[in-house]
Amino acid sequence: MPKVSVLIPVYNTEKQIAICLQSVLDQTYSDFEIIVINDGSTDHSEEKIQAYRQKNPDRIHYYAKPNEGIASTRNEAIQKATGEYFLFLDSDDYLQKDLLVKLIPYMEQQIDLIKFKLTMVDQQLQEIQKVDGPVFSQKTGEEAFHILFGQDVLMDSPCLYLVRKDYFEQHHFRFADGKEHEDFGLIPLMLIQAKSVVSTNEYGYFYIQSDNSIMRNPDHAKTIKKMEDSFAHYDAMIEAMKKSQVSKRGKEDIKIFYTNSILLKIKQLAKEDQKNYRREFQKRKMYRNIKIRNGKQFVKRILLTIALPFYLKK
Repeated sequence: MPKVSVLIPVYNTEKQIAICLQSVLDQTYSDFEIIVINDGSTDHSEEKIQAYRQKNPDRIHYYAKPNEGIASTRNEAIQKATGEYFLFLDSDDYLQKDLLVKLIPYMEQQIDLIKFKLTMVDQQLQEIQKVDGPVFSQKTGEEAFHILFGQDVLMDSPCLYLVRKDYFEQHHFRFADGKEHEDFGLIPLMLIQAKSVVSTNEYGYFYIQSDNSIMRNPDHAKTIKKMEDSFAHYDAMIEAMKKSQVSKRGKEDIKIFYTNSILLKIKQLAKEDQKNYRREFQKRKMYRNIKIRNGKQFVKRILLTIALPFYLKK
C-alpha cells in the first residue's frame, strides 16, 4: 500500500496534463500512486494520459467516466485511492518536486491534515504571486480553524491539504454531488473537526493562471448557481454542527466564516441579483453571525466592500 495517493480529476486539459503528471512522477519521494479520473473530456486529454500510463503502468491508475462534475470526480478518486494519505492536484496545475518528501515528518506523526502553500504562475510558468498564510505546528482542528479563517484566503482549497484517509472516511466526508463551490461546502467542516492539523511554509503547489481560468472568466449562470449552492452549504453546515462535538466557540467560528464568505459573494453579484440573496440571508437570520473575532484582515475587507446597514437590516 503506497503512503500517498495523488488524485487528479481531468476535464479538457490536454495542454497542461503533461506538465501536471510529470511533476508528480518527478517527486523525490517515491512511495506514491497517481489516480487519474477523466470526467468525460472531449479533447485529447485521454491520449496524453494513456501515453504516460503506458510508460508508468505500476504508478498511474487511470479511470474514465461520463461528465458528472468535479465533486463526483473527486469522490470517485478518493474511493479508488489506496494510500494512507491523499492530496488533490488539478490537471492544469503542478507540484514542486520535493513537496511530498518535505511532508514526511508530519505523515510519520499521523497528522490528520497537513497544509501547504500555493504559488500562482503564468502560462510560461513564471511566478506571479506567492499566496501567504499562517504557519503553525500541531494544533487541533478548532485551533487551526480559528487561526486560518480570518487570515488564509485559500483555507477552503482542497488542493492545499495532504489528508489522512482514515480520518476522512471515519467522518464519512463527501463532496456534495451536483453542487457548485463544493470545496466551500466540505473543507471547513473537514478542518474544524480534525484532531490534528499543521500548516507548513512549503510552497509546493503551482496554480497556472490561464486565459480559461474560472477566476478570469466568470459565467453569470454559474455564479448564480454557486450563490444558491453556497446557501445550501451553509444549511448543511448548520446541520453538521448540531451533530458534531465541536465546541461553542468553534461553532461560532465556522458560522462567522460561512456568513462572511456569503456576504462577499452577494456583494460581487449584479445589483439586480443582490435583492434575492439578501432575502435568503435575512431569512436565515445570518446577521446574528456577524462578529469581529480574530480575522482583522477579513473583517476589514468586508467593512470596505459592504455597507454596514446592508446586513443589519432585518
